Amino acid sequence: MTVAPDSDLSPLRLVSRRRLADDIHEFVLARDDGADLPPFTPGSHLRLRTPNGLVRCYSLCNAPSERTRYVVAVKRDAGGRGGSMSLIDEAKVGDALAVSEPRDAFRFEAKPGGALFIAGGIGVTPLLSMARHLIETDGGPFRFVYLTRSRETTAYAEEMAGEGFRGRVTIHHDGGDPARAFDLWPLLERPKGQVYCCGPRFLMDAVRDMTGHWSTAAVHFEDFGGVSAVPRPDDVAFDVRLARSNRVVPVAADVTILDALRAAGIHVSSSCESGTCGSCRVGLLAGEADHRDMALNDDEKPSAIMVCVSRSRGGELVLDL
Repeated sequence: MTVAPDSDLSPLRLVSRRRLADDIHEFVLARDDGADLPPFTPGSHLRLRTPNGLVRCYSLCNAPSERTRYVVAVKRDAGGRGGSMSLIDEAKVGDALAVSEPRDAFRFEAKPGGALFIAGGIGVTPLLSMARHLIETDGGPFRFVYLTRSRETTAYAEEMAGEGFRGRVTIHHDGGDPARAFDLWPLLERPKGQVYCCGPRFLMDAVRDMTGHWSTAAVHFEDFGGVSAVPRPDDVAFDVRLARSNRVVPVAADVTILDALRAAGIHVSSSCESGTCGSCRVGLLAGEADHRDMALNDDEKPSAIMVCVSRSRGGELVLDL
């Protein structure tokens, strides 16, 4: 199956941008006529083509009630693949940037017991949208723990000390010293309400460890650092069969399914290629997958696979391609 690349992207105008903190910049996108944009829910993200042509996913951080603009905050990652650097270094107010409609892979629901938001660094963005939504709708209580290295690397610090957030937010700077890390255990020892966590891998792992006694339905993650597609020592070669043509594509131990399909001339939409955004989701018809993504929930895993990072646990996988 051949899919037109980035066929879901359409232009919006970059109407403003500003520096929020060290290496973090905010971008505001809108239609030229000021009309309403497609609606979004708190926790949603956009796919956006940066000036150098890469397509990346960025969480919306404004409230869903703001129908005429999309707001994203981006951290410049000098060690990344160039998308954030291109956007921050090259995008100018007035430019047209191609973006997708919002997609929600980090669904938020206000439930009894309130919400605990745990953000690490730039992972604050989707959680900020959720908190803004609760404030605007009087949707229930929340506590917000925002963990950063320093005041200089903390985006939206002034807003989160203001009206609506005051008394609900703890901002903690560890200076990069693990010995100064914030102690989350008192907040997670007794299950109550819902936990929403977004940030780097070490924070995600720590929260998972401390919520092992919680219901899995009450703890929600979005991995802003991505899931590594780097091969593991125990990875093995396997085959994928394309159900629509019965074609077999071999996947070497050190190659992703996505790259194997590309090498075979088969296009599958993709964006982050880190198992976070959900763009490369493909139907799984048979076989046992080793799911390594952060996009699928448990109910979806028997019938879908993210081909950028996930693999076979052994034997052939049959894909709906």
